[in-house]
Amino acid sequence: MIVDYAVYRKGIRDETPEDLSDALDAARERDGFVWIGLHEPDQAELDHVAAELHLHKLAVEDAIKAHQRPKLDEYADSLFLVLKTIQYDEGTSTIDVGEVMLFIGDSFLVTVRHGKNKALTDVRHRLEHEPRLLECGPSAVLYAVADRIVDDYGVVAAAVEQDIDEVEQQVFAGDRSNNAERIYNLKSEVIEFRRATRPLIEPLTRLASGSVPSVHEVMRPFMRDVADHVERVVDQIENFDDLLSSALNANLAQVSVRQNDDMRQISAWVAIAAVPTMLAGIYGMNFDHMPELHWRYGYPMVLTLMAVACLGLYRAFKRSGWL
Repeated sequence: MIVDYAVYRKGIRDETPEDLSDALDAARERDGFVWIGLHEPDQAELDHVAAELHLHKLAVEDAIKAHQRPKLDEYADSLFLVLKTIQYDEGTSTIDVGEVMLFIGDSFLVTVRHGKNKALTDVRHRLEHEPRLLECGPSAVLYAVADRIVDDYGVVAAAVEQDIDEVEQQVFAGDRSNNAERIYNLKSEVIEFRRATRPLIEPLTRLASGSVPSVHEVMRPFMRDVADHVERVVDQIENFDDLLSSALNANLAQVSVRQNDDMRQISAWVAIAAVPTMLAGIYGMNFDHMPELHWRYGYPMVLTLMAVACLGLYRAFKRSGWL
């Protein structure tokens, strides 16, 4: 559906005709541009917009299907940029990935949102209060949308880092919990995070380098700043992956050590229990000529012998660290 569309001239929202074709003509006549916002449009809606703006059919096909990797495609008279949006659910430690796709031309910009992501209404309102920025045309909207999405990356990275710190504390807390499942799940989310952000470095660098003529020269330093932010987030994500790998290895090592400790304790108690079992087994044979069988103090002596032997073994195992 079309969330909003408007004509901007000299950085100011202008009177916008209801018909999209008239709005586009008005934008061109007034040396302005039209900004169209779509949210999960169906084929008919996007075809209508594409026909009016002469969008490339391959880009339109990508915008309908979604699930594209971050990229920048250049066509004869337009650009097509795919950005991944990220939201982090701290309750479940999962990442929700959405998409924002932008068609950028000389007198138009179209944003197409897919998935669970924040609306761009606040971005539009912010730009409308910065007319000097909007005077740069569609490039200003391109920068504002990319900047908003990349800022969200930083928020998600901080939340993931906090969860990783909690996992590390649990791993080295000394309790008997096994955190392997949580570590593995976090590692999977970090991989998804990296898949959504790392490919974006190259498109943003191209937009900032001046190799894309349709990007206003005033906006290039701003795009460079966004690209730098993405690079920093990607570096953080690489560190997250290393930290989680180390935490997983440490957790597995602790589980192995605990298992060895358990086996030693079990073996020690089995050895202690073997002494009275052996003595009871011998005296349970009921032979007539067994030592001390008819002695008055034979039974207490055997019990005492069992207790002394078990106590001696217990102290020996205790000193050796098996118990």
